Amino acid sequence: MTDEPKIEKAQPTRTAETSGGHPGSVNSSRRSFIAGTAMAATGLLILPRHVLGGPRHTAPSDRLNIAGIGVGGMGAANMRALASENIVALCDVDWGYTDTSFRKMFAGVGELQARLARAPTAARRKELEDRIAQTKLLSGKFDSIKRYTDYRKMLEQQKDIDAVVIATPDHLHAVIASAAMSLGKHVYVQKPLTWSIFEAREMARKARENPKIVTQMGNQGHSTDDTRLIHEYIDAGAIGEVREVHAWTNRPLGYWPQGVPRPRAVPKPDDASWDMDAVNSRLANAMAGNYPMPKGLEWDLFLGPGPVIEYHPLYHPFNWRGWTDWGVGAIGDMGAHLIDSPFWSLDLGFPTSVETVSTPFNHESYPTATMTYYDFPARGDKPPVRLTWYDGALLPPGLEALGAGQMHDGGVLYVGDKGKLVHETYGDNPRLLPHSLQESVGTPPRKFARIETSHEMNWVDACKGKGETTSPFDYAARLTEVMLLGVVSLRAGGRIEYDAQNMRVTNMAEANQYLRRDYRAGWSL
Repeated sequence: MTDEPKIEKAQPTRTAETSGGHPGSVNSSRRSFIAGTAMAATGLLILPRHVLGGPRHTAPSDRLNIAGIGVGGMGAANMRALASENIVALCDVDWGYTDTSFRKMFAGVGELQARLARAPTAARRKELEDRIAQTKLLSGKFDSIKRYTDYRKMLEQQKDIDAVVIATPDHLHAVIASAAMSLGKHVYVQKPLTWSIFEAREMARKARENPKIVTQMGNQGHSTDDTRLIHEYIDAGAIGEVREVHAWTNRPLGYWPQGVPRPRAVPKPDDASWDMDAVNSRLANAMAGNYPMPKGLEWDLFLGPGPVIEYHPLYHPFNWRGWTDWGVGAIGDMGAHLIDSPFWSLDLGFPTSVETVSTPFNHESYPTATMTYYDFPARGDKPPVRLTWYDGALLPPGLEALGAGQMHDGGVLYVGDKGKLVHETYGDNPRLLPHSLQESVGTPPRKFARIETSHEMNWVDACKGKGETTSPFDYAARLTEVMLLGVVSLRAGGRIEYDAQNMRVTNMAEANQYLRRDYRAGWSL
């Protein structure tokens, strides 16, 4: 995303018992050195951190060599969060846009300092202080970082890279992650993990086959205290058995366009015709035109494995998310934050059926709004669950009457047989309803260790052999598959019945084409 990301609370590495992932391990002499292995043969001495400048100082020998790929939007924020490490390379297909994004970030320190002066709590002050320090640190080294346009050349030419952060458009995630993993690089991939279900399966397979590679998907809410608290409420039986969950977001409304025609010259309607088809024809013609390519934009690299589409400013930057060629719409953008908590806390697994209904869909630009119904079967002694997804500012009926407050931006509602639990986007601010239930239950027993760093630094720590990542590919691929089944149902135009074991839609053969895509010549996993 290009919007300013949520400031994360300081959080802790999960224990092996609760992580659900694999321990971060490394496979070269340098990486073993990073992880703290003694190198007696070298005669080198690593001084304690307090000697080198206090508890926050990281010795150069302890730092990870990181490359960022796709750093004009959310990737820039990831680089800021990782500024204490060695950022040795940056890669983007549009350096004009990307350089401007970083300069705006650096120029925004003054505004952050003004917000710091108004911060109402110590926790908020700490968050802003950290962001200011990270921004200044990144600013000081930015101009000296090696730049690339083609990630393939970067991976081929620069041999000192230990790990990569991938924050490109969705359709490029899998091919870049696969290339990096083939070279033994640790990988952090922004959500959604992949563009297709087949790609998600492949990323999970490759991670299993290369257990020394540390993986993380960038759904930062999964590392927060509040997400763990949600799981603890559910595990403690605070709201009883859950059979119904609602998740919603206001996106794409106000963030990127969806439900719009492809910019192109089409036959003009009769002057007297102003029905919906005629209006869309006029919009397509009005948006068509000779828009010059921004200087320095490598459009063919942007297209990657997807189809060849002529450049238009409606697609780049950022608006790619609303087009089926490159993005997976609102459910792919925000489902990783909103479907995440019930998927984890209820151990949902894969649904047996999925149905999506929507506003008009032209099969090129995702609809303005959708509702998706997921039916999950019983799991052991846990009952079946129906999860309903809403986007485009649609809301669950009767939400405000429950006393949940204003939650138009996004949230999740669990409906149990003893009460309800509601939380905001990223798992924020979980509370029980009615309020009398919250008062009687109080705080549930703590079951999950808290993450003491950011989501990005949780990954870095795991790369250094310190704990495990909170959203490794083994978990992230399954969550992504659930999200993308909503897209498959939308594109298929009906209710699908899903055989997860065989990755197959059983009741609508034509829907299986949407589980994967044919790559453009020259591109492969």
